[in-house]
Amino acid sequence: MNSLLIIAAIPDTIRAFLLPFAVYFRTRGWRVDAIAQGISTDIACLQAFDRVWDVDLYRSPLDPRNLLIAPSQIREIVVREKYDIVHVHMAVAAFITRYALKDTRKLGSPQVIYTAHGFNFYRGGEPLHNSIFLTLEKLAGGWTDYLVVMNQEDKEAAKSHHILPPQRVRYMPGIGVDISHYSLNRVSDADVLQVRQEMKLAADTRLFLSIAEFIPRKRHRDMLEAFAGVARDNVCLAFAGEGPLTEKMQQLASQLGIQDRVRFLGFRRDIPTLIQAAVATILVSEHEGLPRSIMESLCMGVPVIGTDIRGIRDLLLDGCGFLVKLGNTKQLTKAMEWILDHPEKAKVMGEYGRKMMTAYDLQNILQLHETLYTEALGKVNNPVSV
Repeated sequence: MNSLLIIAAIPDTIRAFLLPFAVYFRTRGWRVDAIAQGISTDIACLQAFDRVWDVDLYRSPLDPRNLLIAPSQIREIVVREKYDIVHVHMAVAAFITRYALKDTRKLGSPQVIYTAHGFNFYRGGEPLHNSIFLTLEKLAGGWTDYLVVMNQEDKEAAKSHHILPPQRVRYMPGIGVDISHYSLNRVSDADVLQVRQEMKLAADTRLFLSIAEFIPRKRHRDMLEAFAGVARDNVCLAFAGEGPLTEKMQQLASQLGIQDRVRFLGFRRDIPTLIQAAVATILVSEHEGLPRSIMESLCMGVPVIGTDIRGIRDLLLDGCGFLVKLGNTKQLTKAMEWILDHPEKAKVMGEYGRKMMTAYDLQNILQLHETLYTEALGKVNNPVSV
């Protein structure tokens, strides 16, 4: 029986992106386990995996427990359980895992695969920040069998900086989105009417939607300031998500005088319905890997306004929405107004995006992983030079 260990810092990452991978490979006879901090209390993860292991992994690269405690915990589990493949996601967990397993690779097993959900160094990033994280990625590249990237900028960066030999870098279009779940026939008119009534929207009120955690890099401030400049009646901006900046953004909405036209919805489980209720979705982050919320919106045939950065650019470059310069709130305002003034053209834009999403379908991504794992398994018994 082949065995796979999936690792992320927190169970939220695994729950949001990786449960279908556990199901897919378990149905094919694999043993699939998972590691994350606090995962043993997560019901969804307990149901999806054969076994789960709690490890002191933390999202912050500055948390000392990541280097003082986690490596020995990870090493002990991997050596004891003799996994064929260890697949780790996100930069901090990936560095710690690869550091923990750097000596085990001399034996050829396990094969260590890292999926970068957007490198922590990126075009336009602060130079010192970029230099530090690039150095760490190059160091850890020597402890990695395969690197998976999900946007073209990261693909080019991995090869130009020689993080891994080109033949061991794999581009995959994201972590997959279930097109059947985010489809027009999954949302009824009654569902849309219900969420509109919940938000107390008039029948002629048009809705913009942002799906993003309230953290600095998502730049909710830009959206609020741009929306304050939209010179149209009966328009609303809704935010789905939670985070430490929620209260501060609520205060900003009041200061801008738009609190009656803004809705803070918190965590939601009805994202497809919210998307279907919107004329467009908005994501104006500083950096992304390949944002799931944009893929979900395009699957629903709803156009997107996003910043011209890696990941977002990959999804919108071919006319599925608008790309605006990072921090340019005037340009963002104009994009919103265009959507409102050209509803038929916006609809065509969304339809084009829906057709384009076939390449990002979860089933396609699962098959790409199966191909990669098959290749990696062929090397399990071959010693690796490090």
